[in-house]
Amino acid sequence: MSRLIPLLSGTALLLLAPVTAEAACTFLKPVGSGEAIVKKKVERPKGLIGITIGRTNWNTDFVVDQPYSSFKLFFTADSSDSTSYPIEAFIKFSDGSNLKVADEQLQPPLGTGRMFGPFSQVQGKSISQVNFKVGANKDPKATGFSYRISVQGCN
Repeated sequence: MSRLIPLLSGTALLLLAPVTAEAACTFLKPVGSGEAIVKKKVERPKGLIGITIGRTNWNTDFVVDQPYSSFKLFFTADSSDSTSYPIEAFIKFSDGSNLKVADEQLQPPLGTGRMFGPFSQVQGKSISQVNFKVGANKDPKATGFSYRISVQGCN
C-alpha cells in the first residue's frame, strides 16, 4: 500500500508504508441458495403446523466449507418499521454444539445495519455453519420487515 504526501513545493513524494496484515475474507454461501447476500422479509409462521413447529423464514444458515480464522456477519435493513427486531447469530460446530455470538434488538433506519464480529475460530472445534435468526414467534409485531444478511469467513 502506498501513500502520497504533498510537499511544500507542490510536488508529491511516493512513500512506501508497511502494509498492515488485513484478513482476506470470502462470502459464505447460504444453505439452499447460490447468492451470497440473502434478502428476506420477516413473516409469521403460516397455519397451525407452522406455529406449532415454528416454521418461518427467520433462520438462515451459511455453510462453512473450509477452515477460517474469523467470521464477520452483516445485517442491513431494507425497510423501516416502528418496532425493533430480535437478531441472534450462532456459530454451529460439527459436533452438534453451537455458540451464540449475537443477541440484540435492533431498529435500524432504512439502508443501515450492523456488522457483528469478527468472531475468532474456537480452539479445538470445527465450525460447520453460521446461523442468522431475525424475528421471533413471541413478537407478532416483528413482521413485514425486509432485510439483507451475509457472512464472511476470513483468514
